[in-house]
Amino acid sequence: MGATSIWLVLCAGIVPLMVMPIWCSSVSAQITPDSTLNTTVSQSGDNFTITNGNRVGNNLFHSFSQFSVPSNGSALFNNAADVQNIFSRITGGSVSNIDGLIKANGSANLFLLNPSGIIFGANAQLNIGGSFIGTTANSIKFADGVEFSAINPQANPLLSINVPIGLQMGNNPSSIQVQGTGHALTITTILAPLIRTPSPTKLQVQPGKTLALVGGNLNLNGATLNAETGQIELGSLGGSGLVTLVPNTQGYTLRYENGQSFGDIQLAQKSLLNVSGVNSGSVQLQGRKIKFTDGSLVLTTNLGNLPSGNIHLQASEAIDIIGTTSDAKIRSWIRSEALGIGTGANIYIITPRLTLQEGSGLNNTAFGVANSGQIQIEASAIELSGSSAVNPSGVTSIATTARGTGTAGDIFVNSDSLLVSDGASLSSLTFGQGSSGQVNIRNRETTVRGDNPAGLYSNISVLTYGTGSAKTLTLNTARLQVLDGGVVAGTSFFIGNGGDISVNATESIQISGRSRLNQSSINSSVLKSEPLIRKLFGLADILTANAGNVSVTTPNLILQDGGTLSVTNQGTGNGGNLNITADRIQLKNQGLIQAQTESGNGGNIGLQVEKLLLIRDRSQITATAGGSGDGGNININAPIVAGLENSDIIANAVKGRGGNIQIATREIIGLQYRPQITAENDITASSQFGVNGTVDINNFGVDPNSGLVELPVKLTDSSQQIATSCSSTTGSSFVTTGRGGIPQNPTQEIGSDRTWSDIRDISAYRKTGEVKAQIPTSSGVLLQATSWHRNADGKIELITDKSPVQVQQALDCAAIGKS
Repeated sequence: MGATSIWLVLCAGIVPLMVMPIWCSSVSAQITPDSTLNTTVSQSGDNFTITNGNRVGNNLFHSFSQFSVPSNGSALFNNAADVQNIFSRITGGSVSNIDGLIKANGSANLFLLNPSGIIFGANAQLNIGGSFIGTTANSIKFADGVEFSAINPQANPLLSINVPIGLQMGNNPSSIQVQGTGHALTITTILAPLIRTPSPTKLQVQPGKTLALVGGNLNLNGATLNAETGQIELGSLGGSGLVTLVPNTQGYTLRYENGQSFGDIQLAQKSLLNVSGVNSGSVQLQGRKIKFTDGSLVLTTNLGNLPSGNIHLQASEAIDIIGTTSDAKIRSWIRSEALGIGTGANIYIITPRLTLQEGSGLNNTAFGVANSGQIQIEASAIELSGSSAVNPSGVTSIATTARGTGTAGDIFVNSDSLLVSDGASLSSLTFGQGSSGQVNIRNRETTVRGDNPAGLYSNISVLTYGTGSAKTLTLNTARLQVLDGGVVAGTSFFIGNGGDISVNATESIQISGRSRLNQSSINSSVLKSEPLIRKLFGLADILTANAGNVSVTTPNLILQDGGTLSVTNQGTGNGGNLNITADRIQLKNQGLIQAQTESGNGGNIGLQVEKLLLIRDRSQITATAGGSGDGGNININAPIVAGLENSDIIANAVKGRGGNIQIATREIIGLQYRPQITAENDITASSQFGVNGTVDINNFGVDPNSGLVELPVKLTDSSQQIATSCSSTTGSSFVTTGRGGIPQNPTQEIGSDRTWSDIRDISAYRKTGEVKAQIPTSSGVLLQATSWHRNADGKIELITDKSPVQVQQALDCAAIGKS
């Protein structure tokens, strides 16, 4: 047996499958028919021409015992131009090693079916007019029930004229591997789109077509898959089931059955899935675990005027996007760009666990007049952490961005838990005239914590660096923790208005601690950016925007160790309004609730507290204004307000009017009104050069002493209140006994009172003397003057008419008798 024959035997499947790909890739691979169909193969060196086959309608069927294309070799399907679909099966049990070119005539779609596995080498190429579906399924099903099987080949198989409807997977589908040298993408600045330098090695289809790989585990190492303006479908199955083929204008979309088991998809060593182009296409990945590492990414850049297709990633266990390359600007990304008029791609993520680390990102960016797409995430647990190990300014992020006149897309997150830590960011932002998108989060646990080595703090935010405004950030959660310098913010760094913040936590909110450069906070602010940031984004040193409003609702709000809840404006605009509804609010160790402006009017603070407001250890509630702005107003409604250990409530101004403070409470402890700040617990609404504000404290509770009236200390002279008796004798008395009191018990009858009678001899008292009633001296009556004259001394005297008031004469007993 010759050497060539020996290698044919080895590659036909006699050697173990795990070593066969290595051996077969190093020799002249073979394409041989299996005699079940009329397939004919002719060979010229490493080039193979495939003819004949079985045609039914516009479908052409081929069957091979082995199918491998060597490096620098080719396999040409020499089909008629009007063939729509070419179905090729490999039945011999050997892996297909494709390291050369596969070609087909016309616009036919090519299906390559090998249940034993497929490996695409670094030199693999496709030159076909239609879509390509490479799969390790057992068979292809058709609408009329016919099944073209690679595991049960027949000498005279029943073939179909119909379109394929699905791929029937086996119990343990074999893997598919794609190898390459990695993409060649570059980027100049973070404000620019990626530069799409052609990859030296790539597997691609014609523009507008589908490139699909469906099998067991899918491993892409340095692979580049291109489907310009088309569609890329990666499906990894862990068991049997039908993968449905849904025809569309770009080829096929894959649909999966409920309850199917899935395998793993890994993109490593700068692998790329690219559907960019005029009216860019779509990408769908479905598996158990999906992992991006080493600068691998999905990219869709829309250059046209129609909306881009969507990016859809779904995993039954986890999606991990991790790591950077030595080129810190190219990180592991799911990235959509809109450069024309058409909207960018929407990004959909569905998984129990989503992890982004080491500078990776889900980014949706619009340049020029286009709007960016949305990002929607459904996950039980989401974790964003860290930054690029090479460049700490390359933070891990989920972001929608507008850099021109278009708007940034919205972000929707629905999860059980969300952790943003070590400088990571979840944000929508604008650098141009368009607004940011909205950020809407609904979950059970939310934690924003810490910063990265460059001092960039972790954040959930809506931001503007341009003339467009930031929109609303809405966070509905059970428990929210903002720790160690983390931030939940709606911020403006230029002239666009800051965004509104709405937080509803059904259990608690804790804002605590500081990082090296930042304090933990929930805020809507207009802030001066660092000089480096202004230079990077070309920002003038102008801040005319107004801050947005912050609304917080929770049973328990705790601000401690410098934690802050605020609306702030460091420019000439106005501060926003801050409204908090809670059962308990506790400020400890320099906790701060603040509405502050640099020179505009101060924002207002409204606190509606059901049980207790406690401010202690140098904490403050403050609504202040600098420059000529008026201090903001503070309205507090709480049954108990306590201020301890040099804590204050302040509504001060510099040149403008001090704000007004209104407190409605049953009890206020420790705090006292003072005209200026002291080392005590102060309530003050002063202005350094203007008019002071007012402080109104309304104790609305019931005071147990409020029903008592203090009696006068000076007693009235009773001698002037009782008339003198007509009898000159003494010893008389007047006694009343009433009814004799109350019964001893409720059943006892009340006895009748005896008739009172005076049994004394009163004959000695019958003689009466003269009695005079004492009339109190009436006070003088002021009379109006009617004329004047000059007296003998030359002085002027006022004269009045005779008083018309007649003074009653003293009465005596005779006068009484005459009356």
